[in-house]
Amino acid sequence: MAETVRCPTCRKPVDAVRERRTKDFPFCSERCRLVDLYKWLSGAYVVPGEPAAVPEEPGE
Repeated sequence: MAETVRCPTCRKPVDAVRERRTKDFPFCSERCRLVDLYKWLSGAYVVPGEPAAVPEEPGE
């Protein structure tokens, strides 16, 4: 098994050994973790396709 992985945001190597992981794993830092969170919250990450249909509730 690889002992390092790449940070999803900046691509720096990050220690992947469970005993040495930081609280920000798989990111290299809190900054990279927050950059990724902002991308999710702003809608930068989306799944392509048609919007899901919202079923109507009975009785309405």
